[in-house]
Amino acid sequence: MKGLTVRWSLADAPAELSASLPGYVAEGSHARFEGMPGLAFKTWRMRAGEWFEGSYVFESDEARASFQETFTAGADSAPISQLTGAAPILIEACDIVAVAEGAAGFASTPQA
Repeated sequence: MKGLTVRWSLADAPAELSASLPGYVAEGSHARFEGMPGLAFKTWRMRAGEWFEGSYVFESDEARASFQETFTAGADSAPISQLTGAAPILIEACDIVAVAEGAAGFASTPQA
């Protein structure tokens, strides 16, 4: 599996942005990635006032490379870049060594 991390700084973003990002994910971003070909899963992570991040896991190098190329070309105008007023501070490919599903299971639902 092939991973990709995209991170935006929230350090200079309006304070209320951290509070509104879960709603942004629930109201549109989540649906955009649900069922996306080549994508195994995506998580949205945040440390309020510090950073907001998309962590992607793709089924193949080709799927990741295709997404990364398209995303990177438009990163300055991505929805989060528009909300934060800045491009991502990190776009980093990686290898996913393993994924384990715990006893609590996995649910693909946004939390607003």
